[in-house]
Amino acid sequence: MKIDVNQLAEHLAHTPFQVEGVYRYAKNPGVPHADYTDSFPGFVFPLTGKTQFQFDDTPYILSPGKVVHGGAKMKLAQKLFGNANWEYILVQYRICHSELEESSFSHQHFELSTGQSPRLIELIMRLWHVYNQRGGIPMFQTEMLFRDVLNEALLCVANRQNSCESQTLFERVSKYIHEYYDQSLTIESLAELSNVNRNRLSYVFRRHAGMGPAEYLLKYRINMAQEMLFTSDAPVQQIAQTVGIADPFYFSRVFKKQFGASPTEYRAKFINNLC
Repeated sequence: MKIDVNQLAEHLAHTPFQVEGVYRYAKNPGVPHADYTDSFPGFVFPLTGKTQFQFDDTPYILSPGKVVHGGAKMKLAQKLFGNANWEYILVQYRICHSELEESSFSHQHFELSTGQSPRLIELIMRLWHVYNQRGGIPMFQTEMLFRDVLNEALLCVANRQNSCESQTLFERVSKYIHEYYDQSLTIESLAELSNVNRNRLSYVFRRHAGMGPAEYLLKYRINMAQEMLFTSDAPVQQIAQTVGIADPFYFSRVFKKQFGASPTEYRAKFINNLC
């Protein structure tokens, strides 16, 4: 089941909850598995290997890079993958106010795709160690660490989602540039076309192309002009206009900056080499 990470974060921010147990499990063929989950909901944090759990007949693959949530008293089944070893930590919790429990996410099963996060693994291991210590301070630290674990997991999911969204945005805008580079394109028009502001667009291009959208557009135009110098006899001024650059002097200047020679010199050098 897919979950809105922002809604989950808001729910956790407004719902008081308390850790009921932190348990570490590993592959043990001699131990039978329960048919139902316990009386408390919980988050499963895979450490190594791969196994499959089914919560109310919905399957989830447990492997590093994922966090799976199961509700209380759900029908449970497990499927093993050959002789592969696996290990995970289960953190059970309870909602402190019964009136909030019915409307909470604690009755749902869902998966969070966190990706590989050494920070998350470090926090969950610290939580397990602290939970197994006695005293008031470890009890307090357990509650704080569990919230740190959830915070890190939510941030990992949000960052991955943003990365996917920015990749999609970059691919969409760059494809548009490749098709319409010869037209009068501006950063404002590209941003408006994608329903984002220009700062967001600039960030996405710098992240995925190593340059801003204006530089990306200019480089693509110059590269297309380079190809036209090889494949056509059109004058340099006409080629400049064809790739969307109205000023031939500006075109020659940026072409020379990119290729070390003016368009005329570059074409002549290419023709001489053919001879």
